[in-house]
Amino acid sequence: MKALGVSSARFKHAYSNNPMCGPSRASMFTGVYPHNASHFWMKSWLDNEVLANTKTIMEKFKNNGYNVIGSGKVLHHNKEDVWSEFKYKADYSPFVYAGDYNRKKKPISHPDVPAPFRTNRIVDGLNMGGGFIDGSYGPMKNFGEQKFNGERLWWVYGGFRSGKELKYNNDKDRDLTPDELNAQWAEKRLLELAEEDQDAPFFLSVGFLRPHTPLIAPQKYFDMYPLDSIQLADILPGDKEDTFLHLVDQFETKNRRTRSVEMFENLVASYKDPHEGLKRFTQAYLACVTAVDDNVGQVMRAINNTYLKDNTIVILTSDHGWTMGEKDHIYKNSLWEESTRVPLIIRVPEMTEPNTVVEHPVSLIDVYPTLLELAGIDLETRKNKKGHGLDGYSLVPFLKNPNTDNWQGPEGALSVVYSSDLNKNIPENHHYSIRTKDYRYIVYNTGQEELYDKNLDPKERNNLIFGKSHPETANMRALMKNITYPMVPQGIKLIEDN
Repeated sequence: MKALGVSSARFKHAYSNNPMCGPSRASMFTGVYPHNASHFWMKSWLDNEVLANTKTIMEKFKNNGYNVIGSGKVLHHNKEDVWSEFKYKADYSPFVYAGDYNRKKKPISHPDVPAPFRTNRIVDGLNMGGGFIDGSYGPMKNFGEQKFNGERLWWVYGGFRSGKELKYNNDKDRDLTPDELNAQWAEKRLLELAEEDQDAPFFLSVGFLRPHTPLIAPQKYFDMYPLDSIQLADILPGDKEDTFLHLVDQFETKNRRTRSVEMFENLVASYKDPHEGLKRFTQAYLACVTAVDDNVGQVMRAINNTYLKDNTIVILTSDHGWTMGEKDHIYKNSLWEESTRVPLIIRVPEMTEPNTVVEHPVSLIDVYPTLLELAGIDLETRKNKKGHGLDGYSLVPFLKNPNTDNWQGPEGALSVVYSSDLNKNIPENHHYSIRTKDYRYIVYNTGQEELYDKNLDPKERNNLIFGKSHPETANMRALMKNITYPMVPQGIKLIEDN
């Protein structure tokens, strides 16, 4: 990824419009803001009237003569007829299974993960973390005759409860992981495309799963990060005391803590040394990032070693970020920098200069119109009157000149997180953030606000409007209302408005 970044334009301040995988991908691939579709959570985008009547990126390119092929996790709820060809479904494995493989078996957390972090908690029907996905991390290993609670252990791939056994004796004698299979497929298809008609356009999307939980990867990647060398995120005790996410979630959903707070507290409580759990989780995260970096490298070699390097646009990005203990949170689905910021690297032959860095805040909503302009395709994406047009703006001006003043997009990047099922899909009932070059502004559906000076306080530790006023607040409120209008016609309610 670093090598790709050096040869491309890197957007230093790129953000997810909804830092949760399902709604983030639905927004990016349809080009519609979550609040303009009233699509904020994990229900299928296909059941959303606005999004179902809006052309995805894949449909738009397919309708314009492209061979549209993909594999892995692209859309969270895949619709195969938008593709010309689709290989592997999204697969979050390897998973650890316990029990008789041919009879009763169940997915469990990695056996090295202690309680309470490994324990799956369901409160009011909501998964609060733990279990074989969010509560699982560690290296792949040969279980041999090792048992957990008297049951034999297996590695499984291919599905949460209907997968197949994955062989793992050691790093040199094992089956490929799902991400490795996706990389192998993408490499093969790219080499085939390079041998085919050079005038036939294609759109290829490969969705790698890691570093999504479970944070499980081959042992060699863990060996690259010895535990005693791990540096933790810069966690400041008491940093959440001038923030509100943990309070508004408690207020709205009753009987449960914010999931990200629960994950942090359970991880710390799972070890005698409060730092050990954070170190082991961080080690696993780094191992998974390095594993997927190898997968990206395999795909890029297939491009760079053929003529495709000279005529293929490359975009690398992700659906959201992740907090690693900052403000006592471990998870996504928050509005601070660590959760909302994403990588965004774009390489366009004969346009982008190597090692270009763009400072202006942008978001994933801008990817769709960027691709259409680069491909010379019109910007109409509505299937009918029930659909919605593109909310983003083409990033081509930045690709040509990273310091341009000619970009037509907003001053800041908009993000939203779902508040709770009590508020369902009413846009003004959720939590929003604007990230400009100089500030981050957050407003919760209770009207409580946070404001951070990104130049003086890049880690967002000092809420400038916690119990006091700040002259920039009015500007940020106005920008928020301007971007969310007209779907949120009365704007987000503020405490002073009550």
